[in-house]
Amino acid sequence: MASEAVEHDYHLIPPSPWPFLAGLAALVWGTGMVIFFTGLVARNPEKPNAMMEFFFSRGLDTIQGRDVSNGGWIILLLGCLFGAFVMYGWWRDVARESEAGDHTPVVDIGLRYGMIMFIMQEAMFFVGWFWMFFELGLWHKVRAKWDPEITENAAGYASWPPPSIETIDPWHLPLMNTLVLLLSGTTVTWAHHALIKGNRKAAKWGLILTVLLGLFFTYLQGVEYMEAYAHRNIDGADGSFWLSTNIYGSAFFLATGFHGLHVLIGTIFLFVCYLRLVKGGFKPEKHFGFEAAAWYWHFVDVVWLFLFVFVYVVFQ
Repeated sequence: MASEAVEHDYHLIPPSPWPFLAGLAALVWGTGMVIFFTGLVARNPEKPNAMMEFFFSRGLDTIQGRDVSNGGWIILLLGCLFGAFVMYGWWRDVARESEAGDHTPVVDIGLRYGMIMFIMQEAMFFVGWFWMFFELGLWHKVRAKWDPEITENAAGYASWPPPSIETIDPWHLPLMNTLVLLLSGTTVTWAHHALIKGNRKAAKWGLILTVLLGLFFTYLQGVEYMEAYAHRNIDGADGSFWLSTNIYGSAFFLATGFHGLHVLIGTIFLFVCYLRLVKGGFKPEKHFGFEAAAWYWHFVDVVWLFLFVFVYVVFQ
């Protein structure tokens, strides 16, 4: 009966719109990504449609001059804003449930398992990428001997990176970014331990320093990308590389760009925790939202160390 006392440790929430809206947001965001980077439909020179071309036909590679615009960013931005709205609403509800005392030990361990599984699936993306990158870096000479009628430009795999590629010096911006992320790992740990001991002031300082270091990392990576873009060559013949000039450029920007996205997400995650801490949220004995953000940030740190060692140093 509905009037009977609850005799279990699980928290049964009322019907929620957030799972359905999250699926719609992911659809809009993913579609915007495809349209912005590659275009969704082919151009029709016989029957040109300015609106269709602006919104759906111009991928990132078509932007060679300032007179060409790409309306895909509008759909991508809408998807990002939609997703941000869903995340805000959903996590706001979860935080309110915790403050109301609905997060029993069983619910709390479920949240922890959920965060662990989320980080594991994120890690598997990078495992798949490293698998591909190591295959190219370690067995490129074997690939070079394949039948050229089956493998396009098989001879081009004779060395890795390709001899025409001038790689980025790891001991400048990449090394600086490595030091920035390692330092941010110490500041977020400082903030966590300060909160556990009830020192909210130190926890706030540690969090805001971590957020600033995350923003600085994003800035430095943006500078690196701007340098690569300024020296890009569509044919990749002058030692430059970009998203679509060659397989090295595609692999490089996929890994570092996706990691950069994780840094940006983690920075926002930690900034939200800072705002909650300023408003009186989190207790020394109950602050899983903060813990989840710290786990995610340490995961981002570890992935970057692998990227720095293998992408920038070993296989360059």
